Amino acid sequence: MTKEMKKILVTGAVGQIGSELTMELRKRYGAENVIATGRKTQPSEELRNSGPFHFIDVNKIETVEEMIQKYDIDTVYHMAAILSAVGEKNPQLCWDVNMNGTINILELGLKYEMTRVIIPSSIAVFGSGIPLDNTPQETVLKPTTMYGVTKVCGELLCDYYVKRFGLDIRGLRYPGIISYETLPGGGTTDYAVAIYYEAVDKGKYTCFVREDTKLPMMYMPDAIEGTIQLAEADFSKLKHHSDFNHAAMSFTAGELAASIKKYIPDFEVSYEPDYRQEIADSWPNSIDDSAAREEWGWKPQWDLDAMTKDMLEHLQERKEKGTLYR
Repeated sequence: MTKEMKKILVTGAVGQIGSELTMELRKRYGAENVIATGRKTQPSEELRNSGPFHFIDVNKIETVEEMIQKYDIDTVYHMAAILSAVGEKNPQLCWDVNMNGTINILELGLKYEMTRVIIPSSIAVFGSGIPLDNTPQETVLKPTTMYGVTKVCGELLCDYYVKRFGLDIRGLRYPGIISYETLPGGGTTDYAVAIYYEAVDKGKYTCFVREDTKLPMMYMPDAIEGTIQLAEADFSKLKHHSDFNHAAMSFTAGELAASIKKYIPDFEVSYEPDYRQEIADSWPNSIDDSAAREEWGWKPQWDLDAMTKDMLEHLQERKEKGTLYR
């Protein structure tokens, strides 16, 4: 059976996923029981005012340990990471943060006998030699980016700690995540977020991947729900641990633009692929998430047009308030 989570630490809580995950965890477990942390980016007023927030550096294990001791932490959602596009500009930083930060969390998990450690992975683990359509859970992992390399290493490291030490670790391979709450932080799939902002703000967008580029994507509410569902699942029923394929929908950049045009008919899109195109070409068109569905009951709730309608409504509201890029 799965032990109850009581005191939760979220690293990377100012990031695109971490910020919204933190708010949802506070709703479910109580604001005072969810400690948000970041390295240097200032949190939003909502995040800072809703519960405890501290600056830490996951590469400096003593700063993480201080939080664990101060709040008697039993569960960690380790969301701090350098993403793909930023990682290609600074591979050493990507390795340092993603690998050293992860092993610090795992070592502290052992030392303090954590109830649970959640460490997400990414579709960036995939590379050449995979079936591009319906990419299976078990397949060759030969990533082409430092971010992908660190995520493969992270998956293997987490599984080692499960088997070697019995530490309860869970993780899922996020596809591209789309949200109206927090601006993206340097990932290859950022175009799928920026296009909505630019559609509302300027009515046109220059996309940095080709029109026919197809990638797995997910709306943030599904990403948050899936992450918490996995964290709350019965550990004894999990055959996999740190590498669940996590899927919702797949679409091309052109299909995304067409979806927006249903609501903003005059929206204009041009395509000027840059260095991120090569990264996108190494990733799947779609992924098979049957293991997640079978082992912990995953089922997405959002499709492309429903997401587009919701995104545009929320971003239009923010534009009217003058907070579109807050």
